[in-house]
Amino acid sequence: MNLPGRDDYINIHTHEARPCPGVFLVDNIMAHENRIPEQTNGLAFTFGIHPWYLNEGNHDHLITEVAKSALLPSVIALGEAGFDRIKGPSPELQRSTFERQILIAEENRKPVVIHCVRAWDELLRAHKRMNPGMPWLVHGFRGNKDLAAQLISKGMYLSFWFDFILKPESSTLVRDLPKERMFLETDGAEVDIKDIYNKVSDDLKISVEELKTYIYSNFYKFFNINP
Repeated sequence: MNLPGRDDYINIHTHEARPCPGVFLVDNIMAHENRIPEQTNGLAFTFGIHPWYLNEGNHDHLITEVAKSALLPSVIALGEAGFDRIKGPSPELQRSTFERQILIAEENRKPVVIHCVRAWDELLRAHKRMNPGMPWLVHGFRGNKDLAAQLISKGMYLSFWFDFILKPESSTLVRDLPKERMFLETDGAEVDIKDIYNKVSDDLKISVEELKTYIYSNFYKFFNINP
């Protein structure tokens, strides 16, 4: 398994990543894609069913692909999986598919990366109903302080939406949240993860090296790995 070093910038969620010196990338593969999570230096993978690409016809096949990929050491988490009330199939299909992925994650002792758009009540109900032993990471977060606190109170981690986190108005939220529950990402956009680290370290009034240390520690705790 490839793992980040203390001096690496950690990009916790991206797509179709290419190795980059000094950056450890967690590349998300969606189950409908024809991609294989191969061992590559500087990369690890998550694998899951994104609700946008789910339908009644492909559900069983995609679940099978998730179950197979969950066995691979290069796949360190499942997802992104979750709920989307703007785009995707019926809430019932999203719910059943999400729960199947959570069960696979629990069986394989792997955490889950969450996609959630305007369905926070659904996500929180699912967490209460399933009572997972493995942690969840909400990627692309751009909500308010109260929602963030509610998710964190359930043991979840947050990774901020790249466009939101670079704006001045995100600064107050960043300062109000525990650094021990924080990750940063680019989500495959043409954004440099180093610029995001620089902005967040300024918001927190700490050095980039200190921020790296927090996120490095969060990584090993979230994935339950001894550094």
